[in-house]
Amino acid sequence: RELLPPWLVIVAGLTGIVLLCVSTKDVPVAPLRTKYGIVLDTGPSRTILLIYQWTTIKANKTGVIRECSSCSVQGLGISNYSESPWKVGKSLEKCLNWAQEEIPAEQHSQTPLYLGATTSPGQLNLTHPTLADGLLAALIVALKSTPFNFQGAQILSSPDKEAFNWVAVNYVLENFFKYDWRGQLVPSRKGIAGVLSLGKTSAQLTSKVEEGNQAPKRVRLQLYGQTHDVHTRHCPCHGTHQLRRSLLSTLIQ
Repeated sequence: RELLPPWLVIVAGLTGIVLLCVSTKDVPVAPLRTKYGIVLDTGPSRTILLIYQWTTIKANKTGVIRECSSCSVQGLGISNYSESPWKVGKSLEKCLNWAQEEIPAEQHSQTPLYLGATTSPGQLNLTHPTLADGLLAALIVALKSTPFNFQGAQILSSPDKEAFNWVAVNYVLENFFKYDWRGQLVPSRKGIAGVLSLGKTSAQLTSKVEEGNQAPKRVRLQLYGQTHDVHTRHCPCHGTHQLRRSLLSTLIQ
């Protein structure tokens, strides 16, 4: 084999010596900043405060969040305060104070706070709209007095509530995206699941509407780079009360 020219060996050696003598400096990498959000989920029999967190990492322009902690509000649901709305803010104080300790103080003003009411408060809105307005007004006053960034309080309609349930189920099942072996977010190929939720007197079936189908009252969602049209079908007289009565009837026979 031919030997390398002496001048090339000398140049390579000098280059190596220079590289070893030059001081190196690590390039600082900005750490991912953790952000927080608070959701007050109020139902017919209970209210729960949920704290979520996420980083600046997004999957196709949609955030990747996780629930980090929660606090159950003592007492009954907020609809039970309809005749004494000034007491509803007092019932939330313990969990709101707890949230202030869980979230760093420097991020309180940047932490969004949202309340969504379902079922019983929704029925209250239909039967006694004046009481519902007074209750929401009292909630808004209580939540605006916190150091968090209050975003609003709303009585959710049934299509919106079921659409949120549909998103939550498919998110937990990693049907929108998943992590590969390198820990990176990649599209999921599992397909989208439908959700059946049972109430006391009815059931709701929520599923994605395929292109070309003309389903009424659909909810359009933009998630992880894709558009989803979601439709909820209501099935009255198929709730847990009816199932229980049917079971008892079978057992008696």
